[in-house]
Amino acid sequence: MKLAPLLLTTVSVLSPQAAGTLPGSPHASDLPARETFYYNVEWRLITAGRAKVEWILQPRNDWQVNLRLESVGLVSTLFKVEDNYFAYLNPSFCAESVQMDSHEGSRERDTKIAFDAAAHRAAYLERDRLKNTTLLQQEIEIPPCVHDVVGGLLYLRTLNLEPGQSVMVPVSDGKRSVMAKVQAQSREEVKTPEGAFHTICYEAYLFNNVLYRRPAHLNIWLTDDRRRLPVQIRVRMQFTIGTITLQLRKHE
Repeated sequence: MKLAPLLLTTVSVLSPQAAGTLPGSPHASDLPARETFYYNVEWRLITAGRAKVEWILQPRNDWQVNLRLESVGLVSTLFKVEDNYFAYLNPSFCAESVQMDSHEGSRERDTKIAFDAAAHRAAYLERDRLKNTTLLQQEIEIPPCVHDVVGGLLYLRTLNLEPGQSVMVPVSDGKRSVMAKVQAQSREEVKTPEGAFHTICYEAYLFNNVLYRRPAHLNIWLTDDRRRLPVQIRVRMQFTIGTITLQLRKHE
């Protein structure tokens, strides 16, 4: 089984943006100009990887999102993963472009996505670095503002969703564009290597033939304070695959 796509999906989350439908309003001013989060990736009771997520506010008030994902330990011995993901968002957190460089086992891929808000189109290009061949090239229709699945977590942090509230949101991975549901479910205490936190648990409905066909549940725990720190992310799949959990190890 290839864990890399599942790990990448686990650190990817919807970003709500649909004018007139949000129970809470965004507060981008509450976010620091730069933050870095380090996560342990746990799978089947072992540490399978490390993830590093950075959000950086640019001079024009747009955002750069960086993700580095790498396998460790036994998983790295069996299937080495080194993925780097870069997304660029406008000041409203709408995706403008995405680039991913991935090294997964014997595969090396480059993926680029350009989101053209004016034309309502997204152009997707995936290439095999070793064979120097194009694996997939296509264009799809998108709304005027759509969110990539990693940069979206930044926007989710600016909302004030209380347990029981939900929103329908536009999200795209460059291959599909869908409206998906994000729901605030409950207040919970979560313990991580960084410490114990009072949180609100959200479910992002990306799986089960929404954006991804695989059956699964994706939950995100944000601290129940102004910081809205993403301290835990979990994807639960069928027994044969199991559960993947990211827990905050360090925050800068």
